[in-house]
Amino acid sequence: MSQSLVDIIKGAILLELKGRAFYKNIAEQTKNEGVKEIFDTMAAEEEKHIAILSDHYTSLIENGTIKPKKYEERQEDVISNVLVKKVRDELTAADYEAAAITAAMAMEEKAVEFYSNRAETSQDEAEVALFRWLANWERSHLQFLNELDRELREKVWQDNQFWPM
Repeated sequence: MSQSLVDIIKGAILLELKGRAFYKNIAEQTKNEGVKEIFDTMAAEEEKHIAILSDHYTSLIENGTIKPKKYEERQEDVISNVLVKKVRDELTAADYEAAAITAAMAMEEKAVEFYSNRAETSQDEAEVALFRWLANWERSHLQFLNELDRELREKVWQDNQFWPM
């Protein structure tokens, strides 16, 4: 059993725990129902990752390896375009929620980098599959948050007439 893999799985669990706590906190703090729904959904997705990583950790400790597994792909329609439009229409760039979106983007970037690096360096097919799946899932979070941030930025530009003449 590779001690470094144990540490990597522990680090991944910690990363997901931090993400879940952050998203739950935003959902609890916000007064915007759209933002609440988005971050509740993201917290629930991080909870799934924690459960899968915990199963792999147990397998690693008991058997010295992680077991190959078929992973559920993230459904793109989990957070609908209608919800994104509602959030965009109700927020401004100075809102707490807009700042939280920016912070969430940074967290997701780190997660994508962490998981992608492990997928690239691992020689074990089960590890590669796990870390590619996690990287792709977190990348979908990042893409969604980037799109939401872009739409908020364009709204601010439009509202403040920042568009070039």
